[in-house]
Amino acid sequence: MTPLKVLHIFDHSVPLHSGYSFRSLAILREQHKLGIETVQLTSTKHYAEAPADEMVDGLKFYRTAQGALAKVPVLNQWDVISTLKQRLAELITQEKPDILHAHSPSLNAIAAASVARRFGIPLVYEMRASWEDAAVSHGTCKEGDLRYRLGQWLEKKALHSADHVVTICQGLATQVQQWGIQANNISIVPNGVDIDAFPPLTERNSDLASKHQLEGKTVLGFLGSFYRYEGLHILLDALAKLKDSQPNLVLLLVGGGLQEQALKAQAEQLGISDRVIFTGRVPHQQVAQYYSLVDIFVYPRESIRLTELVTPLKPLEAMAQLGLVLASDIGGHRELIQHGETGVLFKADDAAALALSISELLANQHDWDRLKQNGRRFVEQVRNWKNSTAPYPDIYRALLQKQNDNKKNVR
Repeated sequence: MTPLKVLHIFDHSVPLHSGYSFRSLAILREQHKLGIETVQLTSTKHYAEAPADEMVDGLKFYRTAQGALAKVPVLNQWDVISTLKQRLAELITQEKPDILHAHSPSLNAIAAASVARRFGIPLVYEMRASWEDAAVSHGTCKEGDLRYRLGQWLEKKALHSADHVVTICQGLATQVQQWGIQANNISIVPNGVDIDAFPPLTERNSDLASKHQLEGKTVLGFLGSFYRYEGLHILLDALAKLKDSQPNLVLLLVGGGLQEQALKAQAEQLGISDRVIFTGRVPHQQVAQYYSLVDIFVYPRESIRLTELVTPLKPLEAMAQLGLVLASDIGGHRELIQHGETGVLFKADDAAALALSISELLANQHDWDRLKQNGRRFVEQVRNWKNSTAPYPDIYRALLQKQNDNKKNVR
């Protein structure tokens, strides 16, 4: 029996490091285990200049070269679509895939849709985020303005152009259904964790603990990108409320981003600069050792449209490593964390509520092991990549069967 061949269209991929690229890599690896043959293509947004193809982590990634309009504002979006359409047509002729699988953003699906129709190939569109809402959080547009409405229009166009839609969580699936996609044409493939890549951590890395002067300290921690919606300013306010009652409490912030300077200024203003350690970005291979330094992982995301709809990946990675997770009660977190069982939730956007939750956890350390074990068990039994990606073969086969049935009816 000839193996199923799927051509995946990505925004970017490894060797670039992001939650997006790690999800993509996990999907490809699991599909190979299932006997599915894959072809990988990235848009011009991967690199400004890239080779026509390259091997990364044992996979061949085809790249797309920028066109003449790549540096022209607004028209650069059309450049992404037009160059991708041309590259897709070349690869389809060369690789002869059975399925096209376009992943966010919407530009990838819009490009793939016209090529899919031309070659008569079913198209799956995987919506991973509400990109226009992310732009609002980053400050590059405002909710309801022209750019926002254009982004949402493109998203809806992409969704309605696909033969089947995949989302990463229930929040997005509900939104997609409200936009007119029938429930039987929507599947959820949630984020997961590679259990082998995130083993339990039971001891601190002594060298790093010494380097950052963490001996005898209780460490709150956040590892990731410093975007406004992550709510780190709320965490600083909470720490300031606890600085007198919890003299050994410190905050470890691993990473960087748009809010880094603002956070440093806030820590100075609050008088807690000596209690906040900014490590800067660290090499990917060292991240696990920084995870080992943390006693309580805090994810204080703000309640905005983006965070209410979309689930993050970081809390799952922390739970996999026997981390104790404390998170705001936004929709994206409620899909991952059962309050009082696999972690603790606090009222979003409320520094006092966060400070109280931290105090309660510190006063009840006898319960930490139960929460940690439950979190690890949840990842092992439910939110691992093998389980998460299991729906893909049935999605693909159903589309091919529908295509064959339609051809028979035409005859």
